[in-house]
Amino acid sequence: MFYYLLKYVLLGPLLRLVFRPRIEGLENVPASGAAIVAGNHLSFSDHFLMPAILRRRITFLAKAEYFTGPGVKGRLTAFFFRSAGQIPVDRSGKEAGQAAIREGLGVLAKDELLGIYPEGTRSHDGRLYKGKVGVAVMALKAGVPVVPCAMIGTFEAQPPGKVIPNIRPVAIRFGKPLDFSRYDGMENEKAVLRAVTDEIMYAILALSEQEYVDQYAAVAKAEQAAEKKKERRFPRAPLT
Repeated sequence: MFYYLLKYVLLGPLLRLVFRPRIEGLENVPASGAAIVAGNHLSFSDHFLMPAILRRRITFLAKAEYFTGPGVKGRLTAFFFRSAGQIPVDRSGKEAGQAAIREGLGVLAKDELLGIYPEGTRSHDGRLYKGKVGVAVMALKAGVPVVPCAMIGTFEAQPPGKVIPNIRPVAIRFGKPLDFSRYDGMENEKAVLRAVTDEIMYAILALSEQEYVDQYAAVAKAEQAAEKKKERRFPRAPLT
């Protein structure tokens, strides 16, 4: 009940006022039945914008940190995510990926929409990064279509670290559903999972027109953080 109160009364109208989203290809999202909506992830606002404009309810697999943050901000964030019916997923440890897949398959088994960001984390620089194969595993095991989605302009509206978003228009594009039934029974083949994931990422790339990086976003973030730490420890001498 609170999901629809957020969507139609509390949060949805505010998001439409702030971002004035332009929606393209909404007819590509199935009106019924299980499906995965796989999108790029540029901003914290993405979690709320897509549910606000979809006609159907969508459940996202959200990182567990959103539900355990400290202070008032952490409690408010957890409240919103729980109220929106989102599922916390622990991304640490060897079993994290399997837990996320189990949760996602549970959503699809109920003929619902599952939202997922194949990159696994937000882009720190606005580029599109290599997708993780969990989305392919779920698509093949559940035998459901995957709808590619591109959020455009949300990075500029609310880049990482910015709490209050900029008031500016954004666009949300949905591509035609991708059918992977030709791979039935091959969900344990690593090469197939990689091929399916890459096809999904290419469809997102075509919609978003981002620059693509053939590297996992988490790895790129870690490398950037390490480089910044190194620069702080060993600052470059000024040129004379």
